Amino acid sequence: MRWDDLRQSTNIEDVRASTGGGAGLKVGVGGTLIALAAAYFLGIDPRVILGVMSQVPSESAAPAAHYGIPQDEQGRFIAAVLGETEDAWSSIFQAKGLTYTPPTLVLYRDAMPSACCFANAAVGPFYCPRDHKIYLDLGFFEQLADEFQAPGQFAQAYVLAHEVGHHVQNLLGIMDKVHAAQERASDVDANQLSVRLELQADCFAGVWARNADQAKHMLEAGDVESAMRAAAAVGDDALQRRAQGYVVPESFTHGTSAQRTSWFKRGLARGAIEDCNTFATN
Repeated sequence: MRWDDLRQSTNIEDVRASTGGGAGLKVGVGGTLIALAAAYFLGIDPRVILGVMSQVPSESAAPAAHYGIPQDEQGRFIAAVLGETEDAWSSIFQAKGLTYTPPTLVLYRDAMPSACCFANAAVGPFYCPRDHKIYLDLGFFEQLADEFQAPGQFAQAYVLAHEVGHHVQNLLGIMDKVHAAQERASDVDANQLSVRLELQADCFAGVWARNADQAKHMLEAGDVESAMRAAAAVGDDALQRRAQGYVVPESFTHGTSAQRTSWFKRGLARGAIEDCNTFATN
């Protein structure tokens, strides 16, 4: 992925220097899979289980943050990807007569509080609609490459673009409608709505990639395949097989590997928000 000449976003809170080292319980890959297995057996969002496993301090000061572009290479790469999501989505929104307000990216280590939950590295990257922030422990990318065999910079870009996709859903009011529908639905139907929400974020990641590449020509050979491996690695069926050896479709919350790759490819091929209506398809 060519990123050296991309604009680097300054919408970053880097608290890596003041988080980690005891702020929360480091679960690790094995503990993560155990937590995922427990969640799937119970039919609930795995983040609930992982949140319970976090040790939340009774009193904790806000971690010291460095605002702006990080100084390390991986931080600058993430800033470049975030900047490109800002540019691409601003153009897409402007074409529809809308204004895109970018999210803030919080880089942390191990664990830290957020407006939605106590963020733990084992949970992986997530978007919090309450504060419009994306929380990311860069150590997740090592796990993605080493444990899930999905290395590559564009695999990392896909992960961030997926979380930005949730921010787009929030700005468009889609997330509020889905959450309201989930409150009235059965557990199985609520999970299905969650799947559709996640698959739409995958499609929005593809929309971003197409528009960004058309504007900046950032994609190189092998990049799309790298993103496909990442999307497949975090499919519900793949995670459940790793955690427990079999799958429970009724408990899916993010979609299968095939569904996640398919919707990302759809967004990449068509490049429009309208082509990502996961709620209108079987």
